[in-house]
Amino acid sequence: MSLGTLTMSKRELDRAQLMLLVRERRRTQAQVAVQLGLTVRQVERMYRAYKAGGAAALVSKKRGRPSPRRLPEETRTAVLDVVSACYRDFGPTLAHEKLTELHGAAVSVETLRQWMIAAGLWLPRSERRKRPHPPRYRRPCVGELVQIDGCDHEWFEARAPRCVLLVYVDDATSRVMELRFVPSESTFSYFAATREYITKHGKPAAFYSDKAAIFRVNAKAPRCGPNATQFTRAMDELNIDILCANSPQAKGRVERAHQTLQDRLVKELRLAHIDTPEDANRFAPAFIADYNRRFGCDPASPHDAHRTLRQDEDLDVVFRWKEDRRLTENLVLHYQNSMYLVAESSQSLALRGKIVQVHEFENGTVKVMHGALELAATQFRKGGGVRQQDVADNKYLASTLERVRKVQIANDMQALAEKRMTKREKAALHASLAQRATPSELNAVAPLPGPNAPQHSPPNRHLAAGLERSKKQKLQNKATTATTRRRALAKV
Repeated sequence: MSLGTLTMSKRELDRAQLMLLVRERRRTQAQVAVQLGLTVRQVERMYRAYKAGGAAALVSKKRGRPSPRRLPEETRTAVLDVVSACYRDFGPTLAHEKLTELHGAAVSVETLRQWMIAAGLWLPRSERRKRPHPPRYRRPCVGELVQIDGCDHEWFEARAPRCVLLVYVDDATSRVMELRFVPSESTFSYFAATREYITKHGKPAAFYSDKAAIFRVNAKAPRCGPNATQFTRAMDELNIDILCANSPQAKGRVERAHQTLQDRLVKELRLAHIDTPEDANRFAPAFIADYNRRFGCDPASPHDAHRTLRQDEDLDVVFRWKEDRRLTENLVLHYQNSMYLVAESSQSLALRGKIVQVHEFENGTVKVMHGALELAATQFRKGGGVRQQDVADNKYLASTLERVRKVQIANDMQALAEKRMTKREKAALHASLAQRATPSELNAVAPLPGPNAPQHSPPNRHLAAGLERSKKQKLQNKATTATTRRRALAKV
């Protein structure tokens, strides 16, 4: 006779093992009660059930029984009939909205999802087949299509902070055309890397990138136009097209290069004892030559699609942040929460009410231009506060947090130098700085004096006067206390 299979949870198996120990007199019921966190009476009832029915008596009686809160089968059938007839190609969320609005069905989204999965009306994401990505032929010419992307990685392991490597890979040959270590993916970082690329190789026909905010305006209805990013504006001035991939697989050559670089380049930097992005950028040309010798391939066509710069294409002017502003009648324009007052001249007076262009450099310098004419301007800061446009984009978050960290460290250093603190507060602040600041940043902080070290505090006139007043007050309090005691003794 088959005994069948008994399904038990881990908790029930543990209880059955303890009941067996009690039955063999190797454990008392009181000891089992302490181990299970139950009372002795509960263990006694459990043991009586175990003696009567064995381990099966410890299994929960609710297992296998339908939930008392389960919806009736008639409701399930009616809902699935409506979904099959009207909303067969709808997802569970949208179908739930329509059932609630149009049919008054009181069914939760998750319950409807499970019903649709069981009835074969919805395929969960975990069971869907991955979308195929067929291979694409390489472009025939060098410089016809260059894939660009940034890779955020621990390039220097624990020797330096995490940074981003900008990678330029030629589609025709899989050769790495440019590598540049930068703090984060930003417009000016791509400006610098692209300028270096053009200086070495010339202008490519097109760049192939992802849909990051640097390359594409991702708003559904952008007010500034669908392609009005600073990088695409600069590429338009250089007559270089920007193509955005719909998936990482579409720009697979640069994605596969990331995997190789994360393995080989990290180890090469370790062997070369390189700990800074500046040294790594100087080391990059030698690594690129070795990488291309090992992994590069020959193009299908010997033609080089790179183009030389025209005489009217000045990279110093192209790779700037440029925005249009209207000059008011008072010769004032607004830019980045600041007012700029343009100096009065015959040229500026003629431009009142017209559009001028603000050029911002990577170091924060701002120039007001009208064509090739530079207008002298003075900045007036309007005030602080956080604005919606000051919220950092995800790809700028690393550099933003680094800037915030440095400002906080500078404030803590200033507090150590200026504020009056107890030794305990100073020690806590020093310990916090030791965790957040680098050794070079900590050099600006004076070390805490030891218990036997001489105190060389700078003279403070107000502090000395306060100590003198405190001493006089203490002496006066002692005298008052002594007089009160003498009077009390005299009365006695």
